[in-house]
Amino acid sequence: MQEEKSKEDHSRLINVTAKDLTARNRRLVEVPYTATLSHAMNTLVANSISALPVAAPPGHWIGAGGSMIMESDKQTGVVRKHYIGILTMLDILAHIAGEDSNLSDLDRKMSSQVSSIIGHCLEGLSLWTLNPNTSLLECMEVFSKGIHRALVPVESSIESNNTISGVELIESASSYKILTQMDLLRFLKDHHFDDLKTVLSRSISDLRAVNDSVYAITERTTVSNAINVMKGALLNAVPIVHAPDIAQEDHLQLINGRYRKVIGTFSATDLKGCRLPELQTWLPLTALEFTEKASGKERDVVSCGVESTMEEAIEKVVTKGVHRVWVMDQQGLLQGVVSLTDIIRSLRSALS
Repeated sequence: MQEEKSKEDHSRLINVTAKDLTARNRRLVEVPYTATLSHAMNTLVANSISALPVAAPPGHWIGAGGSMIMESDKQTGVVRKHYIGILTMLDILAHIAGEDSNLSDLDRKMSSQVSSIIGHCLEGLSLWTLNPNTSLLECMEVFSKGIHRALVPVESSIESNNTISGVELIESASSYKILTQMDLLRFLKDHHFDDLKTVLSRSISDLRAVNDSVYAITERTTVSNAINVMKGALLNAVPIVHAPDIAQEDHLQLINGRYRKVIGTFSATDLKGCRLPELQTWLPLTALEFTEKASGKERDVVSCGVESTMEEAIEKVVTKGVHRVWVMDQQGLLQGVVSLTDIIRSLRSALS
C-alpha cells in the first residue's frame, strides 16, 4: 500500500519535495573547523564526495554569505554547532598547488586547518538550506542559478508550517542531509514522469542547454597552472585539448576550446583518486598525465552531439558521475559544454 502511494505521489513533478529528493541520502558528512586539510581530504575520499560542510561552535564565526545554519539539540533546542562554509576539492587543490609552486612542504600545507582554507574558491562561501517542503520545481529554480548543493533539515524547526518552502540562509535543525544537483537529476532519471517525457525527447540545442563559451587547457598545461587558471575563472573542470599551433605562453592560461579536439578532462574531483604520498610527485606533471595517473587508466571523454536529446545528456552525467558533458560536432571537434546547471536551467525553463 505504501509503495502504491509513493508511486502515485511521484507520478507528477508537482508532488515531489526536497524531502523526497533526499529520502535515500545518508546523514550529513562534515568536518570540524579545526580539522586539518589532510583529515578533510581523507574524509572526502573515504565517502566519495567532493565537498564538505565545515562546522564550528556557535557564536564564534560569521557563516558563509551571512548564513546562520545551525544544528540544535532535538529535545532542548540548544544550538550545538554552526555551519560556516563548504570545503571543496578545488579549495584543497588551490591550497596545495596554487600561488606557491614549491611542493616540498606538502606536509605543512596539508596540516593547515580547514577554517583557513574556506573561501579560496567562491563556491566555498555558498551555503544554503532548503526547507523539506520545497517543491522539486523550486529546487530546480535554485539549482538553475548555479548553486550546486544545499542542506535539507531532516526535521526542520519550521517544517510544520506547510506554507514555508524555498531556499534560506537561516535554519536550525537537529540534523541535515545534503541535496546536490546530481541527486536531483538522478531522481529524474530513476522516476519516469509524464510531465517530462516531451521535454526529455527534445535536443539539448533546442532547449538552449549548450553553452558555446568553453575554456580549455592544452596537453602541455601543468597541474599547477591548470589549478590557478581554474580558480581565477571559477571553473571546477576544463577540457584538455590538442593545440600544437599556439604560442608557448598560451599553454599557461585558458584558451578558447571551440573547434579543437578534446583529449581529456581535468577536474578538481580527480584528486579523489589520489593518495597523499603520490601528490608530491604528480603535481608537477601535465594535467593530462595527472588525470591518467589519478584514475589508473586513460579515461574516456564524456561527450554528446549537438542534436543529442536531453534524456541522453542526463543519462551520461548520472551514469558516468560527471558534472558536465562536452558537446562535439560531427567531426569530433568541441562545440560547447552542457553542465548540470545548464541541464537544470533549461528543464526548469521548459516546464514553466
